Amino acid sequence: MNTYIATFYTHLSAQVSWKRLRKAGCEAQMMPVPRVLSSSCGTCVGYEGEVDHRELLDTDAEALYEVQAAGKYRLLWCDDANL
Repeated sequence: MNTYIATFYTHLSAQVSWKRLRKAGCEAQMMPVPRVLSSSCGTCVGYEGEVDHRELLDTDAEALYEVQAAGKYRLLWCDDANL
């Protein structure tokens, strides 16, 4: 099982995504964004799953990362329209 972190532009978007992931059966939690990742609102959703579940993230999601060993993160997806 993989661990993912999704970042968002707004706190509300993080809440919506958190609720969707929990409803789908994922162990999800809202938490502060790790310092090495940037985020507009400062809140992210961490969750575990066999797949990344990006289809459940709110449309205001900023980026999706897979948590790697030793505190590293691999970018899986980002909203490059705002880069």
